[in-house]
Amino acid sequence: MESASDRRFDPNYAAQLLLDIAHEQSLDSLLQKVVASAVGRPEMACSQIWLIDEGDICASCRLRQQCPDQSRCLHLVAARGAPLAGAGAAAPHFDDLKARIPLGAGLFGKVAATAQQIILTDLNVTGSEMIGLEWMRGENIRAVGGAPIIFKGEVLGVITGFSRYDITDEMRPWGRIFADHIGAAIANARAFEEIQRLKAQLEMQNAYLQEEVVAAKAFGDLVGQSAALRQLVSQIDMVAPTEASVLILGETGTGKDLVAREIHRRSPRKDSPLVRVNCASIPKELFESEFFGHVKGAFTGAIKDRAGRFEAAEGGTLFLDEIGEVPLEIQGKLLRVLQEKHYERVGEDRTRRANVRIIAATNRNLKAEVAARRFREDLYYRLHVFPIQVTTLKERKDDIPLLAKHFVELSVKELRCPKPRLTRAAMARLQSYDWPGNIRELRNVIERAVILARGGLLHFDLPVTDSMPPPISSAPDPGAEAGLEFFTEAEMRRRERENLAAVLQSAGWKIKGADGAAELLGLKPTTLLSRMKKMGLKKPAPSDAPDSSRH
Repeated sequence: MESASDRRFDPNYAAQLLLDIAHEQSLDSLLQKVVASAVGRPEMACSQIWLIDEGDICASCRLRQQCPDQSRCLHLVAARGAPLAGAGAAAPHFDDLKARIPLGAGLFGKVAATAQQIILTDLNVTGSEMIGLEWMRGENIRAVGGAPIIFKGEVLGVITGFSRYDITDEMRPWGRIFADHIGAAIANARAFEEIQRLKAQLEMQNAYLQEEVVAAKAFGDLVGQSAALRQLVSQIDMVAPTEASVLILGETGTGKDLVAREIHRRSPRKDSPLVRVNCASIPKELFESEFFGHVKGAFTGAIKDRAGRFEAAEGGTLFLDEIGEVPLEIQGKLLRVLQEKHYERVGEDRTRRANVRIIAATNRNLKAEVAARRFREDLYYRLHVFPIQVTTLKERKDDIPLLAKHFVELSVKELRCPKPRLTRAAMARLQSYDWPGNIRELRNVIERAVILARGGLLHFDLPVTDSMPPPISSAPDPGAEAGLEFFTEAEMRRRERENLAAVLQSAGWKIKGADGAAELLGLKPTTLLSRMKKMGLKKPAPSDAPDSSRH
C-alpha cells in the first residue's frame, strides 16, 4: 500500500539526476535519461521534452492554422510513459516523435512563447488548452505542467510532466530548476557533438589531403607554354570564379586532378576544403555511405556514425574523379543532391544541406555511356555545364623541356638525390617518344633516371614507338634487290664513323662537359673515347689545319 512518504518530493534524488545529466555528451542519451528518470518516480505518468526547431511538416501539420509564421515550432524529441496496469499504452500523441506544436498554441506552445512555467491542476479546460483528456482521466492524471528550457536567455524548448499526484508548493520551483539545468546540459551536449563532428570532418579532410599529396606527385604545376596549355588555363580562369559544375575530360595521366585543384584554388571557395573521391576505387555497395555517410547500425559493419565526403567538403569543392564508374542506381541520388542541395546519411531521416561545388572527371566517353544506358542522361547534362578537354602530352610536346626540368628539380628534392645533368640529346629523346602514359609516365621515367644517374648525365631507357623518327634512308646498294633499302655492315660502320667525326668537329673535339660530343650523342665519355679509338679518330694536330697563307 502506498505510504505518505512515497508522495513526498525527494530533493536528493533530483540533485543526483542533475549531476548525472551534466556529464552527458550525447544529446539523445541526455534526453532519454531525463524522461526515463522522470517516469521512474511513482507520481509521474508521462514526461516529454519538446525542442524548438525549423518547421518541417507544415504542409501536413494538423495545427498549421495556429502557427504564426510556419518557420519554427516545437518538435517532440523524447517521451516516456508509465501507464497504469490495465489502462493500456500511452496515447500515440504523447510519444509520437513526429508530433509538432506551434509556438503559442495550447499549453506547451504558450510555455515556449512566454518563457513562463505553467501548471494546470484543473483538467476541465477547453480542448485548445489540452489534448488527450480522455487518456488523462483513464490514467488518473491530476496535474499537468510545462517549464521552459532556457539557456543564456534563449528558449530552447519545453519539458513537460503528467502527474498522478497533486503538485505541492515544495515541488513547483523544481520544475524551473530542472528546466534550467537541462538547458545548460543540452547546450553542452550540442557543443560536444559539434566538436566531435568537426573533429571527424577534420580527420577525413586530412586523410583526403594526404591522398591529394600522393596524387599531386604524379603531376607538376601548370608547367608549359604551349598553345594547348594556354587554352586550358584560359578555360580555368573563366569558370573558376563561378559556381558552375565542371566536367574534365581526358586520357588517364593527363593531369585532370591538377585541373580540378587549379579550378578550386582560383575560386571563391579556395579557403575551404577540396575533397577528392576516386569513384573507381569504391566498392559498389559502399558508394552511398562514401558519398553521404551513415549512422551507427545502418548496415553490418557500421559500428559508429560516419560523415560522408559531401559533409567533409561542406563549403568547399567535391572532386568526383572517374565519375563514369558510379553505379546507375547511385547516379539518381547524386543527381538529387546536385539539383536540390540536400541529402541524408544512410539509416538517418535527418535531411542535411549540401553547400558544395561539384567538379567531375572521366576518361570515358560519357555520351556513349548515355547511349548504352550505363549513365543517366539527366546527370550527364547536369555535369556537362562547362566541359574542359585536357590534351595529351604528345599534343603538347613543346612543353616537354619545361616539364622535364621541373620534374628533375622535384625528383632531386623529394628523392634526395644529387642533381644530374639533362643534356640536349636526352631532351631530344624525350620529345621523340610517344608518351602513351602522358604526364604521369614522364614523371616516372624522370624519377627513375634521376636515381640511376647518381649526379651524372641523365639517360632515358624508352621503348621505340610509332612516333619515333624513322632511320635515315638512302638509295639502295647497287647489288641490292630493286625496291629494298638497307646498308651493308661496311656502309653502317662508314656512316657511324662519319657521324661521330661530324659531332666531334661540331663540339670542337671537346669530349666531356656541357655541349661536349659525349653529351650531344647521349653517351658516356668513356664509351665515346672507346669508339673513337676503335674507329681511329683523333683530334687533328694544329699543323694539320689548313694554312690560309699558302693560298
